[in-house]
Amino acid sequence: MATRSRPAPAPLTFDLPEVLCTKIDSIRTKRSLKSVSEVVRLALANFDFSRFQPETKAGRQISVRVSSEDRARLRRVARQKRASVGEVLRQAIEALDRKSGRGPGQKSAA
Repeated sequence: MATRSRPAPAPLTFDLPEVLCTKIDSIRTKRSLKSVSEVVRLALANFDFSRFQPETKAGRQISVRVSSEDRARLRRVARQKRASVGEVLRQAIEALDRKSGRGPGQKSAA
């Protein structure tokens, strides 16, 4: 009879705020753990998943049409800055308030 072995651990990549990276380093040192992975495994082993409540931000998903040039520029900038296309778009929209606020075809208020 063949024995079943556990699947090999798989890498998991995710973004963390700097404050949590600092906390991981502190816990790693305090508990004499060998790696960041050990800290994460400890956190998962002790976490009460039944009490987990995701922090959601109100929002909605939208679809827009952009030129192929704009799409290529968004992808290029996102790749260069190691960000998502969505993050680049959000910052571009947020920056409208700080600029003239006018878009293509809009006339200046006189």
